[in-house]
Amino acid sequence: MARWLPRSTDLTRFCQKLNRVKTLEDDMMETSFNRCLSTIDLTLLGIGGMVGSGLYVLTGTVAKEMAGPAVIVSFIIAGFASLLAALCYAEFGARVPKTGSAYMFTYVSVGEIWAFLIGWNVLLEYMIGGAAVARAWSGYLDSIFNHKIKNFTETHIGTWQVPFLAHYPDFLAATILLVATAFISFGAKVSSWLNHVFSAVSIGVILFILIMGFVLAQPKNWGAQEGGFAPYGLSGIMAGTATCFYAFVGFDVIAASSEEARNPQKAVPRAIAFSLGLATGAYILVSMVLTLMVPWHTLDPDSALADAFYRRGYSWAGFLVAAGSICAMNTVLLSNLFSLPRIVYAMAEDGLFFQVFSRVHPRTQVPVIGIVVFGLLMALLALVFDLEALVQFLSIGTLLAYTFVAASIIVLRFQQQKAGAPTQPAGSRPSPEPCEGPAASELKEYESFSDKLQLVDRDKGKEHREPGQLKAAFEPYLEFLSDFYPGEVVTVAVVTLMVSAICLCSILVFGNTHLHLPTWSYSLLLVLFSLGFLLSLLLIWVHEQQRSTQTFQVLALLLPIPDTPASRAVQTSGRQCCSLPVLSSQDHVVSGLHWVWFGPCAPAYPASLASSQGKKGSQKAPVTRSPWCPCPQH
Repeated sequence: MARWLPRSTDLTRFCQKLNRVKTLEDDMMETSFNRCLSTIDLTLLGIGGMVGSGLYVLTGTVAKEMAGPAVIVSFIIAGFASLLAALCYAEFGARVPKTGSAYMFTYVSVGEIWAFLIGWNVLLEYMIGGAAVARAWSGYLDSIFNHKIKNFTETHIGTWQVPFLAHYPDFLAATILLVATAFISFGAKVSSWLNHVFSAVSIGVILFILIMGFVLAQPKNWGAQEGGFAPYGLSGIMAGTATCFYAFVGFDVIAASSEEARNPQKAVPRAIAFSLGLATGAYILVSMVLTLMVPWHTLDPDSALADAFYRRGYSWAGFLVAAGSICAMNTVLLSNLFSLPRIVYAMAEDGLFFQVFSRVHPRTQVPVIGIVVFGLLMALLALVFDLEALVQFLSIGTLLAYTFVAASIIVLRFQQQKAGAPTQPAGSRPSPEPCEGPAASELKEYESFSDKLQLVDRDKGKEHREPGQLKAAFEPYLEFLSDFYPGEVVTVAVVTLMVSAICLCSILVFGNTHLHLPTWSYSLLLVLFSLGFLLSLLLIWVHEQQRSTQTFQVLALLLPIPDTPASRAVQTSGRQCCSLPVLSSQDHVVSGLHWVWFGPCAPAYPASLASSQGKKGSQKAPVTRSPWCPCPQH
C-alpha cells in the first residue's frame, strides 16, 4: 500500500502549484479594454456603489434601533474603518492596474488557490448583492403604487410556499436587471454616462434633503427630553458602527475598473479617496438632518426620510426622496453589473474559469459574454429566490476579501520585485543613480573627526539588501532569521498576525458569555494571543520593504530614531530622503524625528535650512536616513 501513497516531493510540487503567484506583463498599461475612464468617472462609480438604498433606509434603521442621534458617530467610525480598507485597494489599484480587484491582488501576492477562493467569494457577493438591490428597487417602486404590482402578481400568477424561494416571482426586479445588463454591454463609456445621469439626480436630491433638513431642524430633538444624543450609550454606537460599515461597501468597483482608467496610478487612489470622503460626508449630514427634523424614536425604519418630511407637512418632498432613492439604487445596480463580468474575465484569462468568458468584444471593448450570462443569472436570482438569508453572508464575504487584500499588501511589500511590476508611475522621471562613496574633497569640508567617521560609516551601511531580508541594524540580535528566504518570515508573521487577531477577538467576545472560561484561563489566553499579535508585528517591522515602488502607498509613520551606531551606519549626504534634515556642526550632530514614509519620496529639506549654515550655506546638510526609509535613491 505504501507505494500508492504520494511521495513528499510530489506533495511539495502540488502545494507549490496551488500557491504559485501570477507574473505580470512588462507593460501593464497594454490592454484589450478601452482606457476611457477619468478620475471623475471613477469617482462617480465609487459614489454610486456606496451611496445607495443605505442612505434612505439604513440611516433611519440605525438611528431608531441602535444609536439614536449618535448614528453620526457610528458613521464617522465606520467611515474611518472603511478608509483603511479602501487605501489598501488604492495601493493595489495603482501598482497593479489590471481588472480583477481583490482576486487579482491576491493572485499576484499570495497565491493561486487563495485567489480562486477570493474570486468566487467576490462573484457570489456581486451576484447576491445585485439581485438584492433589484428586489429592493422593485419593492420600493411597488410601495409607491400601494403594492399594486405585488397584488396583481399574486392574483394572476400565484404564490409559492417553498423554503428559500420568494413568496411570488418578482418580474419587475428581473426586468430591471435585464435592462441594466443591456446598457452595460454597450461599453464602459455608455455605462459611465448612465451612471453620471443617475448620480447627478441622486446628488441633487441629497442636496435638497440637506438644505430642507437644516431649515426644518429642531435642536430640541437631541435634548434630554427626547433621550439625549446617545440614548443607547457606547454599546449602541458600536453596534451601529458595525451596521453602518456595510454602507461603504462598493468602493472596490474603482479597483475593478483600473484596467479601463486612463491614468490608473493617479486616478484610482484619487477616485477612492474622493468617493469615500463624499460618501462619508453624505451619510453624516443626512443622519444629522434626519434626527434633527423629527425625534429619533418616531422614525419609520423602512422610509425614514420620506416619513420625516411627511410629518413636518411636506408630503410632496416624499416623491423627490423616492426619486432619489430609485436613482441611488440604480447606481448600485450598475456598479455590481459593471464589476462582476470583469472579475469573471480576469479569472477566465488566468485559466481559472471557462475561456469563453475571457473574450472581449472588438467594438464595445467589454466582455459581453460574461455580462450577458451573469446578468441573466442575477435576474434569475432576483426572480425566484428569497435573498434575505443569503444577504447575511455578504458581510462575511466582504470582510474576507478586505482581509486578504490587506494581508496581500503586507506580503507584496516584502517580496522581491517581479518582472513586469511597476516601479514608478507612467511619465515620472527615472530615479537618480545611487550615491557614490565620499570623495577626499568631501571629507576635507568636515573639520571634526566624528563627521568624517559618519561619512565613512555611511558607505559601510549602504550594503544592498533585498526586500524581505532582515534589516542590517537587527542582524546582530536576530541573526537566525537571516537563514530564511527573503519574505518567508514575513509571510508566516502575517498568517500568525491574522490568527492571533481572530483568536483575541473571539476570546474577548465569547470568552465569558459563551465559553464560560475561568478567570485564569481567560487572562492567560488574552496575554498569549496579544503577545502573538505584537511579536508578529515586530517580525514584519524588522525586515526590508521594497524601495523601488513609487506609486501610491498606504501610510506614513513618524518614529524617533535614536542616535546609535546602527543608525549612524545608514546616514547619507546631500540626497533627497524621506526624513527630516539633521544639521552638522563642527562638534556634534543634531538628530531628530524621522519620517518612515510608505509612499513616494518626500520633498527635499527646505533651502532655508541649508542656508542657515553660514559659510557652508551652499553645502547640503547631511541627512540621517532612517533604516526603514524605502526611498529608491538609497
